[in-house]
This record gives sequence, C-alpha cells and structure tokens, in this order.
Amino acid sequence: MGERDIHVPVLLERCLELLAPALDRTGALHLDATLGLGGHAEAVLLAHPGVRLLGLDRDTQALRLAGQRLAPYADRTRLVHAVYDELEDVLEGEEGVSGIDGALFDLGVSSMQLDEAGRGFAYAQDAPLDMRMDQTRGITAAEVVNTYSHGDLARVLRVYGEEKFASRIAQAILRERAKGELSSSARLAELVRESIPAPARRTGGHPAKRTFQALRIEVNGELAVLERALPAALDALKPGGRMVVLSYHSLEDRLVKQAIAGRTRSTVPVELPFVPAGSDPELKVLTRGAELPDAAEVAANPRAASVRLRAVERKPDADTGHDPKQDAGHDHKQDRKQRTRQDRKQDGK
Repeated sequence: MGERDIHVPVLLERCLELLAPALDRTGALHLDATLGLGGHAEAVLLAHPGVRLLGLDRDTQALRLAGQRLAPYADRTRLVHAVYDELEDVLEGEEGVSGIDGALFDLGVSSMQLDEAGRGFAYAQDAPLDMRMDQTRGITAAEVVNTYSHGDLARVLRVYGEEKFASRIAQAILRERAKGELSSSARLAELVRESIPAPARRTGGHPAKRTFQALRIEVNGELAVLERALPAALDALKPGGRMVVLSYHSLEDRLVKQAIAGRTRSTVPVELPFVPAGSDPELKVLTRGAELPDAAEVAANPRAASVRLRAVERKPDADTGHDPKQDAGHDHKQDRKQRTRQDRKQDGK
C-alpha cells in the first residue's frame, strides 16, 4: 500500500464546506500552509477548477510525494520548501499576489512522519531519536535528551507535554545517558513507562505519548512557529477570505483561539451610541467554539480523534468600516451587547 493510499485527510468535507465561499471567486489563491501528502490540497483543486494553490511544507519528502500526487494540477500549483511562519516572505516572492482567499493549517505531525519508523516520531516503533520535520536542519530529539539539563528537560516535558511526572522522567533520562548515549525511541519509551507510577499508566493511552509530543514540539519549535504564522496568515486574507485551522492538542488550540479572539471582538464601548468607522472587528468566527469530529469521522480515521477545528472569515467590508450616519434608527448599542454576549459564550468554550 502506497503513501497516498493510507493517507486520509482529517475533516475533509467540513474543510471544503467552510472554504468554498472564498474559493469560488475568480482567480482565487488558496494557501495550504501544511501541505503534508497533499490530501486536502488535492480535494480543493478538484472541487475548484479555477483555484491556484500555494503549498508549503518543511518536510522535503512530503513535498516530493505531494508533488507526485498533485502532478495533474501542476499548471496551477506552486509548492515551496518553507515553514509556515515564513509565509510573509513566500507571499512577497509571489509575483502579482496581493493576498490569499483561502488558508488551511493542518497542524501537528503528519501521517507520513508517524508511519515512517525511521523518523523517530512514533513511540510504538524503534528508531533513531530524530523527530525533525525538516531533516535538512535543526537539532534532533537525541540532542535534546542527551544534552539538556534536568531542569530544561523537565520544563519541556511539563510545558509541551503537560506531563505530571516530568521531573521523574527527566531524572531517568539523565541516569540512562550517564551509561552511554540515549538514541533509541524504544528505549526512551521504556524509560518513560518505568518512570510513571503503575496506576497512572493504566489511563490516558500510551505512557510515552506526552513525552514524545513534548520532544517533537521542542525539536521543531512548533508553538513559536505557530504563534508567528497565525497573525501573518490572518493579515494576508483578502476581504471575504477564509481560514481553517485543525489543531490536535490544547496548546495548539489555545494559540489558535487567542489569535482569533483579538480580531473578532468589538473594542467599542457598549455605552457609545454609534460604531466609529473602522472600529468593527475585522474577522467573523464561522464555528461555535472548536468543532469536534463525530463518531463516523473517528471510526473512518482514528487520527481525527483529537482534532479541534476553528474557522474565520475576514469580513467583506472589513476595510470600509461603518458610517454612523447610515442605518438611521438602527440600535448599534444592542448589536454590541449581542456581540459581547457571544464573546463570553466563545470564551467559555
């Protein structure tokens, strides 16, 4: 079975549904910021014959495989070896591009990276501790576990893996590396398991899951990259443009929610009897909180189990603002109260 056959894009139909109004426009440009094996991108190109695709990925192997998959659409695709926080530079290099109409971020580790044992992402398979999404640069997971101090290791595991037993695991790693270099993913998984009390090992899935997630995030700088990329992508959206983000753990989803929140709330005091021009929020939320997969989606694609989907639209009139002299008799104060209630509900999600 080939790479293409085993790759099932997460929440594909929902992503297409949310992006469609923006991509139906003449000459639309769609950004796939995390191209992977190209499953979402292929579906977008098939559904929208007039769309041009700009696909980014830091993984050179993923770009090669996605290029093969998207070969029938080569005349309207451009694939770039880049991390998605380099989006601004990539767009500046695109001749005649003033912005993007659609954007998709499918975060986290890709199916290909998990399935290929030699990459070291999977705790269930023995491999060298690499975990780099871009194997042409950066530190490896082996360098992290063999050179970081106890305090730094514990911090990485606690912050990025939300691991309660971070200090114990870090201590076990230091004891192991004192005997010789720790370079095996299987040995690391075994150390983590031995460090976690038996009652805790019986819940929450594989005991090494959080440690491997934390190391992967540290190696690839995932959260820092995402924190820079989201504002750049939102800035690049044209009026009426839409962005969909799929995140797979609470740390990612929190950053996505924060990036969206500041641009979807009105800053106009409720007491003000009119909305000053340009004061309305520039974005509209398209989902109620974070959407979760249904049972059918998870059954068809187990890797969708932890996904959280959020989507926004840059308002078509985002650059024009409101004229307080227009819409005579309209209760703008009531509108702002309604938005405030919606914001509070959103915060509670």
